[in-house]
Amino acid sequence: MKTEFTEAQLQDAATRRSNAILRSCVHCGFCTATCPTYRVLGDECDSPRGRIYMIKNMLERGDPPDSKTVTHIDRCLSCLGCMTTCPSGVNYMHLVDHAREFIEDNFRRPVADRVVRWFLRKTLPYPTRFRLVLLLARLGRPFGFLVPDRRLRGMMNLAPGAIPPVSRNDDPQVFPALGRRDLRVVLMTGCAQRALDTDINDASIRFLRRHGCEVVIPGGSGCCGALEHHMGRVADGRKKAARNIRSWIAEFTAGGLDAIVINASGCGTTIKDYGHLFHDTEFAGDASRVAALAKDISEFATEHDLLSRAAPRRRGMRVAYHSACSLQHGQRIREEPKALLASAGFEVCEPANAHMCCGSAGTYNLLQPEISRKLRDLKVDALAATNPEVIAAGNVGCMVQIGSGLRVPVVHTVELLDWATGGPRPQKMSDRVQNLPV
Repeated sequence: MKTEFTEAQLQDAATRRSNAILRSCVHCGFCTATCPTYRVLGDECDSPRGRIYMIKNMLERGDPPDSKTVTHIDRCLSCLGCMTTCPSGVNYMHLVDHAREFIEDNFRRPVADRVVRWFLRKTLPYPTRFRLVLLLARLGRPFGFLVPDRRLRGMMNLAPGAIPPVSRNDDPQVFPALGRRDLRVVLMTGCAQRALDTDINDASIRFLRRHGCEVVIPGGSGCCGALEHHMGRVADGRKKAARNIRSWIAEFTAGGLDAIVINASGCGTTIKDYGHLFHDTEFAGDASRVAALAKDISEFATEHDLLSRAAPRRRGMRVAYHSACSLQHGQRIREEPKALLASAGFEVCEPANAHMCCGSAGTYNLLQPEISRKLRDLKVDALAATNPEVIAAGNVGCMVQIGSGLRVPVVHTVELLDWATGGPRPQKMSDRVQNLPV
């Protein structure tokens, strides 16, 4: 793609990077075949190719973007399916992140949009605040029809029916390995996940300890910074990321680390990109070291052959595996979770169009509820067609999204691996009902 940035514009590092990305695009359109928003809306402007053209024009002009451009870029899920299918290797992730930062700096959103985005930034990354919001949403759900903003109504509808109690396992501490210690890892406990589903971290700790890992929950770490970063507030995202880097590097220096284990794939994709996020700062070296240590829990279990350390109990249960976009497209981890589940004794199946997003995408299901619901319904129908007894996924956002439209238990992959190797049966499977769409 031909670009026409001025020499003055190219003095900016982010613009130089976007210029190189834009020039790598050959307009082939392969990306349109795997773009969820193009599938449901049928508008070229809601395809990666269309958005790339709009981003190019917006950045070249350098003027405040128009509302049409902002609308179509806002509709992008950042599922990164386009990057998987692109034959030219266009780094759409970094391009759309730059576009969102430009929009945040140069576009004045309507008051309602600004309020909703401020509210999300000030609640979701903070487990205590988010827990309170979930409680209020649950209590206010019967009166949701009185709420004028469709996004706020969507937030209320997505709130779980029961809010789990706080897990003290998320507090800073060290869990010794059960038996011989072979590995030492940090477990990232996350932020929203600590309010939505405490079973995931609990199962991760049990699974890792049982397989020779000393598990460290360090003080000072928290949200990975993805929420602010993907809203275009890069400086705010960097602040949260820098706090994590300092915390994890301190643990690495004090006792060594074999990995930073992550069980929320959206966080994993962001943390593995810390090297890029801090490439022009004093944190560059430590950020790259953290990015190299970051491992999804399925990736870590595969690399260290953890299932060979304890004979799994054969389960013979039919599991539909939902591959989160941030895992299959963002981190290119596709086969490992399925292979682990199969090794643990489960019958694993995948839905049709497994590459398509479920519509969760971080805060997307809150900011774009209509499109998100259409994508959820497509995913739910595909999953239900596999006739599963349980659905496994590697990201809590996907679990909440799919669980809101399907009467079948949705659990994290590690919960099944923990159960199969000696842990308790996942609580979410205790009251299984017929697997029909809601």
